[in-house]
Amino acid sequence: MELRHLQHFVAVAEEQHFTRAAERLMVSQSGLSASIRALERELQAPLFVRTTRRVTLTEAGKALLTEAGRILAQVRAAHDAVAAVRGVVRGTLSLGTEQCIAGVCVAKLLAAFRRRHPDVEIRLRQAGSGALAEEIAAGSLDLAFAVTTRADTAQLRCIPLASEPMTVLCHPTHRLASGGAVTPEDLGGEAFVDFHPDWGPRRTTDAAFAAADVQRTVTLEVNDVHSLLDLVQEGLGIAVVPRHFSHKREASALAALPLKGAGETSYDTVAMLPPPEATSPAARALMRLLDDPAVGCG
Repeated sequence: MELRHLQHFVAVAEEQHFTRAAERLMVSQSGLSASIRALERELQAPLFVRTTRRVTLTEAGKALLTEAGRILAQVRAAHDAVAAVRGVVRGTLSLGTEQCIAGVCVAKLLAAFRRRHPDVEIRLRQAGSGALAEEIAAGSLDLAFAVTTRADTAQLRCIPLASEPMTVLCHPTHRLASGGAVTPEDLGGEAFVDFHPDWGPRRTTDAAFAAADVQRTVTLEVNDVHSLLDLVQEGLGIAVVPRHFSHKREASALAALPLKGAGETSYDTVAMLPPPEATSPAARALMRLLDDPAVGCG
């Protein structure tokens, strides 16, 4: 099995189109098709279902995609490791992150990294913590800043970054606004604004309410922090968020109340990495910057 066959296969799987994949790889479409056929012959299984509009993975193709990602990531890591021995950090840093992650300022961190390692191409992807964990395990990301989703595995390890309590946000005229700390039981029957289920704050809140055996209704789902704050500020619902989210608006705009009495109310953020032997030199260099006071990531 040749590496170029795997590279061609991954490109077609990601583009879901032979012509676009050929353009991306800068090869002829006939050559790309021949490469895929050779791989299918070797594996004795069809990898794609082809139509006139797109191609989709077969079950065999889905199984190969996970392993192909890991193999290609290991090959890139091998090239980068040799360069690192010569004192050069190069290659690509593929980073994933949730929004407004506690314990790290992603923009400042990447700016400092680029100044020190200008030969490294930075790729950034924003997604929910569950998806980021899967991409680290599959080898498609070098590093991710996210919320704890599961215990360490053979493909994934987590390094703690920060822990903070969850806070209830509501309109200043809401019935809860003039009170003190609230419990999940106090919030029964309220309409909630929240993120989609894969995002860290939503996972943390869902776990807290499940531990308290309290049902809640999320009526408005969003993908970004500022939309959530806008909706709460207009009185369309309440939200349970990490405490630092409340600092993104003037104190008079929203009422912020501590959430107490739930079984799991801490918002624990981590750096997700593959096992040490599979961690790229670029990812290790980025992690070292987290301890640099000049970067201001604490």
